[in-house]
Amino acid sequence: MFVCSRRKLYAAVVLTATTLSAPALAQAPQRAGDDDDGSVRTVVSDAKAFVTAPLHASRSQWVRFGAALGAVTLAYQLDDDVREHFDTVAFPAGAKPDTHDGRDAAPAALALGGTWLAAVLTDKQDGRREAGAMLEAAAFGGAAAYALKQITGRERPYVTADRGEWGGDGEAFPSVHTTAAFAIGTVLAESGDDRHRWLRRVLGYGLAVGTAHARMDHDAHWLSDTVAGAGLGIATARFVMKRREQRESRARFELVPTGDGIAVGYTVDLRR
Repeated sequence: MFVCSRRKLYAAVVLTATTLSAPALAQAPQRAGDDDDGSVRTVVSDAKAFVTAPLHASRSQWVRFGAALGAVTLAYQLDDDVREHFDTVAFPAGAKPDTHDGRDAAPAALALGGTWLAAVLTDKQDGRREAGAMLEAAAFGGAAAYALKQITGRERPYVTADRGEWGGDGEAFPSVHTTAAFAIGTVLAESGDDRHRWLRRVLGYGLAVGTAHARMDHDAHWLSDTVAGAGLGIATARFVMKRREQRESRARFELVPTGDGIAVGYTVDLRR
């Protein structure tokens, strides 16, 4: 009993950190020494801020976390009904069905790869930044989801028909596929200008919802696993995008070689 309670406590702490990271970091100052997007130092700085985000959380962020937790709780109550809808059955002990892990990861991977390839072919720096944000969001979200899996130990639906099997060796909660899909999909949906916003959102959130549906259809996850994964993915994407937006808007000092010497430039956004 003590071990199970401790697992749940740790799970709550980790879920808090990942869910609150995006809005909390909106208030975190950026150091002038940070490198451009994609550098090792920048990624390490983002990772540190991601882990410590709850230390900066305000009341509104805790309210947002409560709403996310409420959504997961509601989904948990519907787990059995949703599983019945997909007409799946528990497999004998030791047996593992084909949950199509690779196929279910393909849409998000194609979105990331396609964004990067299009940026390379058109030589668009904004596209490279967008692909970098997708990769970073998926990595951070996936790491948080994996940590939660180890803490909660929930059994997958093909192992047991009991949604309440927690604290064992299972790896159902939350869904890493769904987390990564929503992380990549959110960056796709909310990046770029507003001219094609509707199309971006249809594609981004569509591939994410489709991934969550596929994970349940292939009996790899309960509904609440995918809802938790969606929350993690969206929060992580918002966090990464906010960090990059802050870096792009801060003052910049540049030295540019010219034919006659060196041009010195200093740019600052006075609107902020």
